[in-house]
Amino acid sequence: MEKPAQTDYPIEEILKRRWSPRAFSDRMVESEKLQSLFEAARWAPSSFNEQPWSFIVATKQKLEAHARLLSCLVEKNQHWASLAPVLMVSVAKLKFEKTGKPNRHAFHDVGLAMGNMLVEATALGLFVHQMAGFSPEKVREIYGVPEEFEPVAAIAVGYAADVDVLPENFREQELGLRSRKPISSFVFQGKWGEISPLVS
Repeated sequence: MEKPAQTDYPIEEILKRRWSPRAFSDRMVESEKLQSLFEAARWAPSSFNEQPWSFIVATKQKLEAHARLLSCLVEKNQHWASLAPVLMVSVAKLKFEKTGKPNRHAFHDVGLAMGNMLVEATALGLFVHQMAGFSPEKVREIYGVPEEFEPVAAIAVGYAADVDVLPENFREQELGLRSRKPISSFVFQGKWGEISPLVS
C-alpha cells in the first residue's frame, strides 16, 4: 500500500513515499536489510559526534523475544504491532562520554538517527511506524537499561500488507488522507510567530 505525500513544494520522491502504516505483512525482514537500517542510523550527525543512540531489537524469528518487547507497548498498540516482524526501542544516552555533563541534544540526535533509518527503510521497500505509546519503565526493567540512558520510542518495522490484516477499528485510520500543518505555521522571521516571507 502506498500513500505518497501531497506536497506544496517539490521534495525528494523517497521522502514523499515514507509513511507509517499499521498493516504489516508476516514476511520476515532480511538480516542484511536490518543491518543496512542500523548502518544508516550509525552515520547520522550528532552533537560532538557523541552518537547517543542505541536500539533494543526483537524479531519473530525468536517469538518469545518478540512477545517480550511487544509487552512493553500500550495495549492499543499491541493489537496492530503484533503483526510487525521486527520491533525495536530507541534509547538515548543522556550524558556526554568525555565530560559526564548532560547532553540536552541526545533526543534530537536519536531523532536524526531515526530519520536516516526511515529513509533507508523506504529505499529498501520497508515501512517503519514509531510509537510514543509504550512503557519506558517496563523497557528499563525488562532489559536492564542503566539510569544514564532513556528509552525514547518504540518502533515497528516490516513490509506493508493489505489493510484487511488489521483489527477493524484501525482500518479507517489506515485508509485516511495524510495531512500536515502548512509551512507558514512554523517558519518565522523577525520575531516569534511572524511568518517568514519565504513561505507566506
